[in-house]
Amino acid sequence: MRLRSWISLLALFVLPLGAISPVSAAGTPITISLASPCGASGSTRYHHVVWIVLENVGYSVISSPSAPYLNRLASACGLATNDHAVAHPSLPNYIALTSGSTQGITDDGEPSVHPLSSPSIFSELGNNWRALVESMPSRCDRVTSANYAARHNPAVYYRSINSTCRRSDVPLTNPLNVGARFTFIAPNICNDMHSCPVATGDAWLHRVVPMILASPQYQSRSLVLFITFDENNSEASNRVPTLVIAPSVPHGVRVGVAFTHYSLLRTSETLLHVALLGAARTAHSMVGPFHL
Repeated sequence: MRLRSWISLLALFVLPLGAISPVSAAGTPITISLASPCGASGSTRYHHVVWIVLENVGYSVISSPSAPYLNRLASACGLATNDHAVAHPSLPNYIALTSGSTQGITDDGEPSVHPLSSPSIFSELGNNWRALVESMPSRCDRVTSANYAARHNPAVYYRSINSTCRRSDVPLTNPLNVGARFTFIAPNICNDMHSCPVATGDAWLHRVVPMILASPQYQSRSLVLFITFDENNSEASNRVPTLVIAPSVPHGVRVGVAFTHYSLLRTSETLLHVALLGAARTAHSMVGPFHL
C-alpha cells in the first residue's frame, strides 16, 4: 500500500490521545493499531460484546459517499452482506434483537404500552450489562422526549430487569465505559441517522468507535464490536449491513451467509456463554464465518 494510503487510513482511527501500547497481564506487549483494528495475529478470547444500533438507512449505506468512515471500517474489518431485519417499524426489531422474538409487537409503543415479562440478553447477564443511551434525560427513562426515543432503548421494556435498569441503563457519556460483558449503545435520533443525514451519523461513529478500539478490553483482545441497523425503510427485503469488528476478524472479509437479527443475538449469546433465546436457537451464527 502506498504511503499516502496508509496515512489516510491512519487518520480515520487515531485519537488525539496518541499511540496506545497496552501490556498484557503476563507483561507481553500487545499491539493493535487503531489504523488496523482487525486481522491481528495471536490468541483471542472474547469476554465483552458491544452493539451499536443505527436506524433505518439499510444496506444502501455501504458504498455511500456520505459514510466514508463506516465504509472504511467495513473495508478494514468484516461485513455481513446478506443480513436482514425481521420487522417494521423500529421497536419489534429491537425486541427481537434482545429477546429472540418480536413478542407480538407491531408498533413503536412506549414501555407503558408494552411491558414485557420475557427473558432477554439483559436478564441473562444479571448485573453485568450496560446500555449507553445518548440524550436520555435520566437513567432507565421510559418516556420518549426530544432526541431520546424509548423505542430505541429495549432494556426499558423488560420488567424482569427493573431492579438493575436504573444502575445499568444510563445516558451516554464520554469517556465510554465498555467494561461490562454486554454493552448496548444507542445514539440519539439524530446521530443514529433516523432524523438527520447519513453524514451526521457517520461523523458520530468517527468520534465514538475509536474510543471503543482504544479501550483496555479491545486492546487486550477480549472485545467484539458489532455495528448494525434496526431496519431498512426503503427496500422490501429489509436488508441491513452488519459490521463485525474484532482483532481476529480478517481484513475486509465479506460474508454472504443469510443472517437476521436473531443471528446477532445467537452470536453474542454464544460468545458470552449464556443460553440461546427464542429464534436465536435456529439462526445462523457469525462466530465461525468471522473467525470469532
